[in-house]
Amino acid sequence: MSTSHNSTSHLNSSHLNTAPNFSDADGFYAALTDAHRELDRDQSERLNARLILLLANHIGDSTILQEALQVASELER
Repeated sequence: MSTSHNSTSHLNSSHLNTAPNFSDADGFYAALTDAHRELDRDQSERLNARLILLLANHIGDSTILQEALQVASELER
């Protein structure tokens, strides 16, 4: 079994899906930036934290969430 990420991964699989999976990426990005537009830095950070927790709850799989944390952390290095 390969440990790489591919587009055949699904929400309930044992690996994080890092392949493009948006039905409307531009629309989501516009909505995300609009949600932040009138916020100061602290409010924006709280909005991001709430969004992350809501999406983590939706995913629900701690293995996938840990993998997402690892991948996101490595992207900054």
